[in-house]
Amino acid sequence: MRYIRVHYNAPVVLTFSLLALTLYVVDLWFKGALTRGLFVTGPPFSLLDPLDYVRLVSHTVGHGSPGHLFSNLTMILLLGPTLEERYGSQNMLKMMLLTALLVGVLNLAVIRSGLLGASSIVFMFITLISIVDLRRGSIPVSFILVAILFIGNEILQAFGEDNISQAGHITGALLGALFGFALGDGAGLNPLVRVVRWVFQRFWILAGVLAAIAVVPAALNALLGLMQ
Repeated sequence: MRYIRVHYNAPVVLTFSLLALTLYVVDLWFKGALTRGLFVTGPPFSLLDPLDYVRLVSHTVGHGSPGHLFSNLTMILLLGPTLEERYGSQNMLKMMLLTALLVGVLNLAVIRSGLLGASSIVFMFITLISIVDLRRGSIPVSFILVAILFIGNEILQAFGEDNISQAGHITGALLGALFGFALGDGAGLNPLVRVVRWVFQRFWILAGVLAAIAVVPAALNALLGLMQ
């Protein structure tokens, strides 16, 4: 008798989805306090608080309602495994972390409001999946249609007042295009694409530097407090 083997086929995407779902279920017990405390980024931002740096990335795991959570996870689980198979788990993790960080920084610097949810990652996936078979010297029609339908719609919606971060959506979509060109065969000599490739090649070193930037000020502040 043959047994059906369960395959954890997309470890990064599946782990992220399980973390988001587990957080939401556990936080029902805390009535949202856990999400508000650790998984929402926005002002005020303290340079001396390491958790504020963590929230710049962790906000993608937190969600405010079941509809918010399941709509994001549906798209992530539909698109993510194909993308992870195409680009590899390590590159997928890098893309998700970079998207979270850049959208978090943008929100802090420009929008200046509370931000949570994986919508920016969803839009990054939507754009990225449209150019997954990018060939040198050509742009797929699917990419052009996605840019018109999704990014264009988000630009129009930005003029409304619906408490949704269209800027985060647009940024995620643009990052998906950058990642696709940087990791595909059609990168060419575009300076911006070359910068993205450079970041990917040195990602973990840069992540270590950012971690030090987050920890060192708080550690020095604590040390000065003990010396007083």
